[in-house]
Amino acid sequence: MEGCFNIEKDVDKLNVKFDGYRSQTSHTLDQLHEEISKLKGNLQQINTNTPLPLLQKTLISQQSKKMKTVVQRMSSQHKDLHSSVSRIGRTIDKNFDAECSSVNMPDILICDSQHCSLNTAVCEHFYRQGSLSVAESIAHEGMLEIDEKWKKPFVEMNEILNSLRNRNVDHALSWAVEHREKLLQDGTDLEFRLHKMKFVELLKHGMAGQVDALCYAKENFYRFVPKHSAEVQKLMGCLVYLKQGLASSPYSNLLSDGAWDELYKVFAKVVCSVLDMSIESPLMACFSAGCQALPALLAIKSVIEQRQCSGMLSNNDELPIDIDLDSSQRYHSVFACPILRQSTTAKNPPLRLVCGHVISKEALTKLVTGSKVKCPYCPVEQSPHDAKEIHF
Repeated sequence: MEGCFNIEKDVDKLNVKFDGYRSQTSHTLDQLHEEISKLKGNLQQINTNTPLPLLQKTLISQQSKKMKTVVQRMSSQHKDLHSSVSRIGRTIDKNFDAECSSVNMPDILICDSQHCSLNTAVCEHFYRQGSLSVAESIAHEGMLEIDEKWKKPFVEMNEILNSLRNRNVDHALSWAVEHREKLLQDGTDLEFRLHKMKFVELLKHGMAGQVDALCYAKENFYRFVPKHSAEVQKLMGCLVYLKQGLASSPYSNLLSDGAWDELYKVFAKVVCSVLDMSIESPLMACFSAGCQALPALLAIKSVIEQRQCSGMLSNNDELPIDIDLDSSQRYHSVFACPILRQSTTAKNPPLRLVCGHVISKEALTKLVTGSKVKCPYCPVEQSPHDAKEIHF
């Protein structure tokens, strides 16, 4: 990811430089065109049968020199831009390995069902992003049978998010009312936030919106008073400053653009929670994890090839090295066996003893004496068959 950030910085610098050159060049060329047109008009007024006046000869010579200077400067700027573009190419070559075949695992896509799962994940990603036409094209080309009930929540979520971008909470409020019971169970205050934003928008009309704001507060805020009494009182206090304007009142922070940005993020998070979806697209989560893991895997590529053990990456259920992902990629806890001091796996799962202590399957096997196993933490003995596999 650091390589991506470095390239992004270089591209941003290039865009700034290019915009500056374009603005400067456009202004210079317009000025030069105006001067040449003026000089051409003056020359057309001179009788062709008479010699060209000295003044006109001097102006033509000066204009020619100026044009030559402008062309040379533009050529120099073009070379500078070309150097910057080449620098980005070198940064890409430095931070990315074009040959990644040694860490490729082609056997994970060997049947139609696996290809279907991948295409479905890609479709879901674009549905989440609101790129409906792209998702439909992928579904058509991949011959996927997309259930309308599965697709509908993504379409609806993006429609509501687009309305929030346009600072309209009506669609979001309708959704919140429809899912009120679930929102109450989750303890979220999304519906109150939406009503609050609607109330503030009415207050922005000043005295002309006072009556509408009061009626809206009377109809909608009474249900939230027990839990948000202080916030409701604060909103009512805004009415005192309508005449002088909220922008110069103690409640001016309610008018900030940051409130809309926060509401947008909260709504997206709550919708994903209600629909039992992750906040981030699963495809994007996998891509981010891959970007973090790939450099470490490529670093051992030469070692694997030298020792002629290329199957290390594909023949085992776990990677040959530890990959440290950042905190954003940690979705659940990992159980480490207190006896063997190693993380459990699918082949070596955690087992719960009858006494409640948990150890790994391999540790249990090593602790068996005869037909009994004694818990390493308490004196309880049991049959190894009484241990139950648990899932975190």
